[in-house]
Amino acid sequence: MSRAVTIVEVGPRDGLQNEKAILEPAVRADLVRRLEAAGARRIEAVSFVHPKYVPQMAGAEEVMAALPHEAGCSRIGLVLNGKGYDRALGTAVDEVNVAMSATDGFGLKNQGLSVDQQVQMLADIIAGRANAAGSPGATPSLSATLSCVWGCPFDGEVGVDQVADLVGRIAELGVAEIALADTIGAGDPWAVTRKVEAARKAAPEAVLRLHFHDTRNTGLANAYAGVEAGVTVLDASVGGIGGCPFAPGATGNIATEDLVYMLERAGFSTGYDLDALIGIARWIGEKIGRPAPSALSRAGGWPK
Repeated sequence: MSRAVTIVEVGPRDGLQNEKAILEPAVRADLVRRLEAAGARRIEAVSFVHPKYVPQMAGAEEVMAALPHEAGCSRIGLVLNGKGYDRALGTAVDEVNVAMSATDGFGLKNQGLSVDQQVQMLADIIAGRANAAGSPGATPSLSATLSCVWGCPFDGEVGVDQVADLVGRIAELGVAEIALADTIGAGDPWAVTRKVEAARKAAPEAVLRLHFHDTRNTGLANAYAGVEAGVTVLDASVGGIGGCPFAPGATGNIATEDLVYMLERAGFSTGYDLDALIGIARWIGEKIGRPAPSALSRAGGWPK
């Protein structure tokens, strides 16, 4: 049980985007720095979306400007389309994560694009990225996240073959890391195993990442199933804050500190300082005006 599991911290983006409180860019940058001090090495710092739709993410450029380069740390920017990607290129993000959907229903609500149109959008971004590869400055690495893999608030159940087909199409475009997201927390551990196995067959060379929400109290069980299936990269949000403003009823992500506790107790290595994470969860709860919902922010670690 000594293998390492990478936890990508998504609190500054997916965590804050669904909170009523709107935090200033300086506070969000402070959150990133605190999380990196606690051991986060990959962190979803910003989202390049229009502030009209997600005001909590306004000022992405200001957040990145307040974060000088930190050796060994990778800051991720989420984008929904080519315009967002162009904005990301104007900052110092190390990675760009392209948000997509496994279903037409969610894609049309979230981005105004069907699944096929999203694949074309991704292809256009990759083509532009290839054309810019020779220009000055480093081109950030690219990954893709598929929303609603285990259920869609508009289209209902999502089939294994539906997911596998889309994962294969994304991998064929050359995307090296593909995240499977349970946007509304509809999954169960057995469904996680089935879809991870299907995705791996469809894209054997790609790194699979998993992103779970705890809407129906299955988040940690699903993370366990993913790790047992061989996945070693998981998303989590400090304090368990967050959700999706475009998915009715979608509540918080699995909490980073709860996931770290479970994995470290089992003997896995995460590189995080658990006590520091608990302190950050309580701090961000104060900033958003409500206690963080994570279990460890209430109970603390064990043994004391």
